[in-house]
Amino acid sequence: MEKLQQALHKARRERDATAAAQGRAVRGDARGANHGSGDGDTLADDAWLSIAPVTLDPEHLIRQRIVSHDNSRDSGAFDILRTKLMLQMKKHGWRRIAITSPTPVCGKSTVVCNLALGLSRQSDIRTVVLELDLRKPSIAEMLGVRPPEDIARMLSGDVSFQDQALRIRDNTAISIAQSATSDPTRYFLSEKLEARLAEIEAAQDPDLMIFDVPPLLAGDDTRALLRHVDCALLIARAEMTTVAQIDACEREIAEQTNVLGVVLNQYRHEDDTTGYGYGYGYGQ
Repeated sequence: MEKLQQALHKARRERDATAAAQGRAVRGDARGANHGSGDGDTLADDAWLSIAPVTLDPEHLIRQRIVSHDNSRDSGAFDILRTKLMLQMKKHGWRRIAITSPTPVCGKSTVVCNLALGLSRQSDIRTVVLELDLRKPSIAEMLGVRPPEDIARMLSGDVSFQDQALRIRDNTAISIAQSATSDPTRYFLSEKLEARLAEIEAAQDPDLMIFDVPPLLAGDDTRALLRHVDCALLIARAEMTTVAQIDACEREIAEQTNVLGVVLNQYRHEDDTTGYGYGYGYGQ
């Protein structure tokens, strides 16, 4: 275990040094296209306004264990996680984060939805959420919405991000699936994907992009996606995820990007009386 931790720390330091020295060329060029002129903010504002707004049903959200739409006692754990995540991302100059888990049923998509709605309450932060767990998508059902087009058509370039995404409040855009995709790896391995993501960044100018990606040990989709993000957050489930699975996932992630941390979901504190089981442990 000690050798593993040393290797992970070394990998993180090397990746941080490389990112600081080189950045991501495609993203830098795309972001510079906006900020290089005085019209960048106006262009981004127009792009956000062109996304179809959606109103969420609070009662439906609660039934789906989405508790961060409004500030409340129930949203506290996710608000803390949101703040820690943003502070670490800003510290390192990161904007893209993948959220994954070792296996299914760890609650990663629930965490994604709660983070997204918590961020939507921060009016000065623009967030883009991409649902890339395309074999078993769930966000449309969780939020009680349906996108006008499937995200697969957006990834392939058949429709624009603005025409496919939905807007929550004024500052959070979600690009989600209408239905399952049998072979999403063809999109993830395509050389066009990075250009597509850069186009979204150039048009929307988000502060944060959250990628809901498949469970890491369930297939190869997430391995194909990790090269496109700055860091990854691993969602483990109490009394189900093993230490060996966490170690294996940390090694996989560290080979391609930075391990932001591990969240222990469904961890109940003795004083937890919310009934949602959303206490968590967080560590780097």
